[in-house]
Formats: sequence, C-alpha cells, structure tokens
Amino acid sequence: MAKHKKRSPLPIYAIALVWVIFTLVHPLYQVSDYVTVILISAVVFIVTKGIFPTVEYELPDAPEDQARQEPPKEEVKEEAKAEEEPAPSEAAQEAKAEEEPPSTGDPKIDALIQERDRAVGEMRRLNDAIEDAEISRRIDQLEDATGKIIDQVVAHPEKLPQIRKFMNYYLPTTLKILNAYDRMGAAGVSGENIDGTMHRIETIMDTIVMAFHKQLDALFRDEAMDIASDITVMETLLAQEGLAEDPPAFS
Repeated sequence: MAKHKKRSPLPIYAIALVWVIFTLVHPLYQVSDYVTVILISAVVFIVTKGIFPTVEYELPDAPEDQARQEPPKEEVKEEAKAEEEPAPSEAAQEAKAEEEPPSTGDPKIDALIQERDRAVGEMRRLNDAIEDAEISRRIDQLEDATGKIIDQVVAHPEKLPQIRKFMNYYLPTTLKILNAYDRMGAAGVSGENIDGTMHRIETIMDTIVMAFHKQLDALFRDEAMDIASDITVMETLLAQEGLAEDPPAFS
C-alpha cells in the first residue's frame, strides 16, 4: 500500500478572495497597504488550513511498483535454500581436507604422489578380487615395493629421472597384466587361451617382483657409494690413530 496526501485548495482560494476584497475596499497605494494585505492573507491561510487540513489516504501499489519491490522468485528460492542448507560442519571440512593431499609445490612430485595412490589402490582392489593365494602374496610385495620406490623419489626429487621407465612402462604394464588375470579368472571357464595366459602370468610374477625390488635397490646406489666411501675413510683414520686395525689392502 502506498500513502498519498490530498491538500485542500480552499486556503489558496481564501487568500485570493482576501486580495480581491481588500483592493476593492482599500486600493493599494502604499507599502503599508501591501504589508497589511499580506498579514491578513497569512492569518486567513492559517485559519482555513486548520479548518481544511491535508488528508492522507492509502492506495494499492501499481503492478510495476510491486514488481520492483518484490524480489525475483529465483532469488527468494535461493535464499530459502541457503537458509535450509546447514553450514558444513568442522568434521566435514576436515574430511574434505584429508581427501585432498597437500601440495608439495612441485607439480611433477604432486602428480607422482597421485599416481602412487592410484596404483596402490588398484593393486589392493585386484588383491581382493583375485583368489589365488600365491598371486595375492606377490601383489602384496608389489604394493609394498611400489610405495617405497615412489616415497623415496618424493623425499629426493632429483631421483625422478631414475624411475621414468618404471612409471611409464613397468608399473602400468604390471597393472594391465594383473587386470587381465582377474578378468580371465572371473570368466569361470577353462580353455587353451585362458589357461595358457593365466599360467604365463603366474610364471612371470616372480620376475616382476624381483624387478621392482631391483628398482628400489637402484635408488640407494648413490647413497650406498657415499656410505662406502665414508666407511673407508673412517677405517683409514682409525688405523692411523691406532684405534683400529690397519685398513685392508686394495689390489
């Protein structure tokens, strides 16, 4: 509803009448005449204004005014929805933070960590799906070696080039082979192709596990050489100080 004011025109008419009557009775020749008629007009205006005051009344808003005042229905729905939906709890926020691992600041290492989690997760899924106990034991070994290999590179990013072939070929191909073994075993039928392929996979698993272990051992090659040098120097110094036997002679 909109408020409106209606002012009575009678006070204006009364002032006009005062001027007409005054000029007929007493012509305006002097300044005092004008002052007198103005004062009389003011008194008449106040009196008639009190008799006929301004009237206030309300009218319904026009359709366009209502449209401007009322918010769009879409906004009302969104506000209502926002009020209904509770703010995420601290537990939910913490769970989301745990799902998103923190960045190391190195995109290559971040991608390596994601690939580690994906590969290890896939191995665990295959391990649960494959019933063969021997294959399951080999998968446990592969999962352990894969995690240690990648963790070693995450701790020492300069070693990333050493596992490029491992990440690009050996690891994905191993997962492909194990997935094939899982599908063929789940087929539930026996045949020349299925039996022969599954047997070859069972045979090569020992070789794959050994290769993963060698890859892990290779990452410690430089560290092993440094430690070996430190040991040699320490043996020599201890022998010179008479604190140990003479260092072994090198041919």
